[in-house]
Amino acid sequence: MSLAVGVDIGGTKTAIGIIDHAGKILSHTKIPTDQGIVPAEMIDRIIASIKVLLTDNGLQESDITGIGVGAPGPLDVKNGLISCPPNLPQWVDIPVVHQFNQQFSVPVWLANDASAAAVAEKWIGAGTSANDFAYMTISTGIGAGFILNGELYTGARGNAGDIGHMAVDTRVEGTCDCGQKGCFEYVASGTAIARLGTELMGKPLSSIDVFALYNEGDPDITSMVQEVFERIGMGCVTLINTLEPEFIVIGGGVSNVGEALFEAVNDYVSKYALSPLGRETRVVPSKLENNTGLIGAAALVWQNTGKL
Repeated sequence: MSLAVGVDIGGTKTAIGIIDHAGKILSHTKIPTDQGIVPAEMIDRIIASIKVLLTDNGLQESDITGIGVGAPGPLDVKNGLISCPPNLPQWVDIPVVHQFNQQFSVPVWLANDASAAAVAEKWIGAGTSANDFAYMTISTGIGAGFILNGELYTGARGNAGDIGHMAVDTRVEGTCDCGQKGCFEYVASGTAIARLGTELMGKPLSSIDVFALYNEGDPDITSMVQEVFERIGMGCVTLINTLEPEFIVIGGGVSNVGEALFEAVNDYVSKYALSPLGRETRVVPSKLENNTGLIGAAALVWQNTGKL
């Protein structure tokens, strides 16, 4: 059986799994992404978790083809570095691939997490029938991966898709971690929703708390969440006008709010995308639920070994 290990490094948690060549997750675990320790120590924890996962499933390193790592950008893919992600401020030029190579003899591949997720959607998710689509993840931050002409597009240096740092709404007070005002990520991510809800209600709220109040019909929260949905619509319109995808897939924790999000975003697109055909572009949920990034990380192994 062909097996790969996928590692999806996020701003708050890291998912690790053993995935077969059909995209089935055989076993997985999650650990907190502890930003209170140095990155090298956090990577050691990830490596230790991989070894435990293999042992618990009766596997040796020789049973896996390789390890795929999806991480927030910017990255230096050529040199295997996590360069300077805003949501991981201590992770500056971190040689993650080299650290993995010190512990494993199998090949290790690094890619932007949203790009890896787009590969997963093309492989076994919502994008299997499409040659041109965009995948957008909305969770701690916001990023995107692009399948263009049937192939993953990563840009000249592997960092295409950092849409979280395009300006969407400069009316929102405050400055993004990147230094700009009005960044998509700053005004519409899960982190933004928690921050805006906390400011509005005068007490600490998570994005889950905010959506619970939204579902209860709290009028102040409802108005705020609808503004967030509108900003997500703005981001989608920008992608449609720029890339003309067949459709856009949205995943990540914020997509779990469900139909209300997709109704609002599709309504916005139908009004404001530039071309008449662009206004017909559908925005749809991921079919891989919250496992897109993990499956995508493993898919890097199959993609780079010519088996995808």
